[in-house]
Amino acid sequence: MRHTYRLVVMNNETFEEVGSYRLTLLNVYIFISTVLVVVAALVVFAVAFTPLKRYVPGYGEGGENREEVEQLYREVQDLKKELVAQEKYSTNIRKVLVGEVETAKDIIRANPTDTAEEVERSEEEEQLRQEVELQQVGQAAQRPRTANFSPREVPLEQMYFNAPVRGEISAGFMPDKKHFGLDVLAPKNTAVQAAMDGYIFFSDWTLETGNTIGIQHANNTITFYKHNSALLKKAGSFVKAGEAVAIIGNTGTLSDGPHLHFELWHKGNPVDPRDYIKF
Repeated sequence: MRHTYRLVVMNNETFEEVGSYRLTLLNVYIFISTVLVVVAALVVFAVAFTPLKRYVPGYGEGGENREEVEQLYREVQDLKKELVAQEKYSTNIRKVLVGEVETAKDIIRANPTDTAEEVERSEEEEQLRQEVELQQVGQAAQRPRTANFSPREVPLEQMYFNAPVRGEISAGFMPDKKHFGLDVLAPKNTAVQAAMDGYIFFSDWTLETGNTIGIQHANNTITFYKHNSALLKKAGSFVKAGEAVAIIGNTGTLSDGPHLHFELWHKGNPVDPRDYIKF
């Protein structure tokens, strides 16, 4: 390693000596090692502190990039949960609009051999299930609609409702016949008013109920106004109690004359509007 060698550089044409260098194998080894270390250090610096690290397979999977990926994954999962909740909410609303709602009497008829204790327990379980489902769905589906609603739970009996129209009731509340509201007769071109403050979540035409308005109110309360001749508000609008939302009419295959079909729902269950509203 310490034997001395001479490296002579000569002109290839004139054979003139251009330079002469004394070397040992140790010096050559040290020189080459130094060059390799410097090059390696430059490469590491370039990969660690410049955008070149993005092109190195597997290097960018940790650190800040990994945290960003995990954050994006959590956001995607939250969006998926909200989407599922929105779909459930829309499905429940569709069932309400077309009358595909199972009542306690339907459950009793489907299980005629149950004892009184089992039937009572089934009704309680069904009501609890509906309340829990509505609460879960409402947390995602109704979050943007509750900005102006009081968070305090108020009993339905203590809530004030404005009569959507005033007139003669031609058909009452008959849930056993899938008639979950009231049919109210009123003069032609009568304005249909919102029963309470709320957000309009449905404003469209359906085959059976014609021009229909659905309003989400506080305390998990929903009202429907069906068979209208014209709709005055669009979905997403906020309306005050007594504000006109539609014009009474005779649209939809389930209508046999000009009237308003009005429904009142509380915590996922239809209730008789006459118990809370004077028509």
